[in-house]
Amino acid sequence: MNNTVRNVLAVIAVLLLLLFCWSLWNGMEKSKEIQSLETKNSALNTELSDLETLKASLETEIDSLQNEFEGLTLVNDSLANSLASANKKVSRDRRTISKLRADMEAGDLKSESLSVQISQLLEEKNALQSQITSLQEENTALRERAGALEQDLTKARDDNAALANLNRSMQGEIDNLTLTNFKATAFQVELEKKNNKATAKSRRAKRLKASFDLTDVPDKYQGVRPLYLVVTDETSSPIKMENPIKAQVMVNDQATDILAIAQKEVNIGANQRISFTHDLDEKLKRGFYRVTVYTDIGILGSSNFRLR
Repeated sequence: MNNTVRNVLAVIAVLLLLLFCWSLWNGMEKSKEIQSLETKNSALNTELSDLETLKASLETEIDSLQNEFEGLTLVNDSLANSLASANKKVSRDRRTISKLRADMEAGDLKSESLSVQISQLLEEKNALQSQITSLQEENTALRERAGALEQDLTKARDDNAALANLNRSMQGEIDNLTLTNFKATAFQVELEKKNNKATAKSRRAKRLKASFDLTDVPDKYQGVRPLYLVVTDETSSPIKMENPIKAQVMVNDQATDILAIAQKEVNIGANQRISFTHDLDEKLKRGFYRVTVYTDIGILGSSNFRLR
């Protein structure tokens, strides 16, 4: 009887142990799923924050240019009023000179007195004419500056529209990737000066840094793979390089030739963050650029940046 009780208790203990192990394993799987979702959410928030920051920067530039243009418009109106007032005074002086000449001919004033007054009026007329000429030159300069500001304002608006179009184009390209479950997320692209400080000015950019996440990579894509970093301008042309890296990758089941600025062999795991650093061979011009990461079997992802 005691042996039977012991056996029953042993079976119950084993069942309880198995139930505990199953619960522990199930909890770990749930934790991994939650961590994966949090990583994806963080990546999406980072991309959205980058776009919002760039949008706010462009809107600030547009507002600043608009305010300066309105200020110049007010100054231009003031100069126009001053010019009109000066023209009226010249007209009054001309009428006075004509009257004095008529009086002189009629003998109402002495010749010597009239000569003095006419001389004074002529001097005033010359002075006023000089002021009018100066005001006209200032008015012309302000009109030219106002025109330049209008062009800057238009360019800022065009840049904003170009960025929106570039983002839509990039999103469309990502949506058409061959590998829908093997993508790069949480892109971060920075340009640095000689002192390793970040810059957005084209003439000072010396180094490009790009980093991104590869998360929840399926087992069939894991292992050692080549990764290529490609940088193109607004026309989708690769930037100038002294020693471009030529490679052929598969995009949408078609062999595609690329020119990369950097390449590395990476042992792809389930989750990792990967970084590229490249010293620029030539200065980049102002405008929009796109960073794209390729592997041997497709495009992993893209990100845009702008240089002023």
